Amino acid sequence: MRLLLRILSPLLGLVVAAAGLALAVETVVAWLAPASSPLVVPWPAWRSAIEGLTWQSGAIRAIAIGVAVVGLLIVLLGLVARRHDVYLTDPVPEVTVTTSPRSLARAVGHEVRSHDDVVSASVVASHKKITVKAATLDPADTVRTSVRRRVDEMLARLPLTRRPRVSVSVSTTKGVK
Repeated sequence: MRLLLRILSPLLGLVVAAAGLALAVETVVAWLAPASSPLVVPWPAWRSAIEGLTWQSGAIRAIAIGVAVVGLLIVLLGLVARRHDVYLTDPVPEVTVTTSPRSLARAVGHEVRSHDDVVSASVVASHKKITVKAATLDPADTVRTSVRRRVDEMLARLPLTRRPRVSVSVSTTKGVK
């Protein structure tokens, strides 16, 4: 989502800048040579088409609804794309400490992969939930409990303001030990 916003924001800015530039150029041309035809935008034809419209016209209402829907979609896109930081306890009231979900996942993944019985692991973290998927050559049930215990101990050491839920799944892989 953030990538989409990084692309959409400059494009919308360029559209608004181009419209402003066209308005400025058309205004200067209309002031300097009122009898000449418009340079880029056919505003006299648009003006004659718009003169008959009122606020109660169906076209005006449809355009207003369309602009409102597009604006609402842009606002919702911006809200969804915000950073979802993981908050840590503040050392003093004036300081706010956060970490990224990626850093939390990296720390948990390092702890899980340091387990002797784990062959590979992937971790996805958010401020609400941590999902651990590990693979082992040993029976999955015994490794699952020890991995879960290690993750719980590691999260207890971190100064998290809100402890996320932890989901651990371990699968047994076939291979040479």
